Amino acid sequence: MKIVEITYRYDGSVAVGRPRPGDAGAARDRLDEGARTSAALFDDIREGTGTARRVIPVDPRDLGLDSGDPRTPAQRPFAAVLGCSDARVPIELIFNEGPNDLFVVRVAGNGLGGDVLGSLKYAVDHLGESLKLIVVLGHSGCGAVSAAVDVVLDPKAYLSLAEKHSLRSILDRLLVVVHAAAQRMAEVHGPDVQRRRGYREALIEAAVVANVALAAYTVQQEIGATLPHALRAAYGVYLLGTRRIWAPRSGDPTCEGLAYAPPDLAAFAEFSDSVVRSERIASLLEGHAE
Repeated sequence: MKIVEITYRYDGSVAVGRPRPGDAGAARDRLDEGARTSAALFDDIREGTGTARRVIPVDPRDLGLDSGDPRTPAQRPFAAVLGCSDARVPIELIFNEGPNDLFVVRVAGNGLGGDVLGSLKYAVDHLGESLKLIVVLGHSGCGAVSAAVDVVLDPKAYLSLAEKHSLRSILDRLLVVVHAAAQRMAEVHGPDVQRRRGYREALIEAAVVANVALAAYTVQQEIGATLPHALRAAYGVYLLGTRRIWAPRSGDPTCEGLAYAPPDLAAFAEFSDSVVRSERIASLLEGHAE
């Protein structure tokens, strides 16, 4: 029998839990390490038998118990995460975090509408300098992005959304990103790339990562650039099949772990090239599933 145990543990004898990261780099490193830990847990159980265990320590301050007198705890997350609404992407479990560690906003397709930006701005304005990093986390096979790709590949499919304004508003934000990804793939892989066996799947994944990188860039410009402390924005894609974080970036062929948002338009050109030339996209074009 294979068993996975994930335990949130509060030990009353421990006065302080894990220390909070001191800057954006330390925050990103902690999230990357947490993601690797979570993925390894399920790798271990897949490859063997018995019980795989993970214990996540909970700081008593995050339960309002640090003084021995129960009270409302203060918010003090070290990172804000904009995730997709997909139920297969549990943010705290992915990053091996517990209560009060992350400020999480979730919306289909990682769209940066007014409510989402307002929620992130609230976190920045009201949570003080405990917040070091804002992450935009997409996931492989995103349904919203997949729908946008299908509209680009077959424009008449858009007509079926004529009376579905709320769904159209989600897709409309994604169509430009999909078109840009398709154009870059054609420039790099040739005008016949659409005939490749895995073109649709490759375009979906290229658009997913382009969408979250663009969202992270927008967040950095809209929110992070005006702050006195060094709050940074990062992006990544959670791969449902392997439970790893994938984030193509210039100069890093491994594409593992979260990446900071491209700082300017020139860097975006390098980013786009790294996406369509990545091993993952090349493999998907050949029709190989993840």
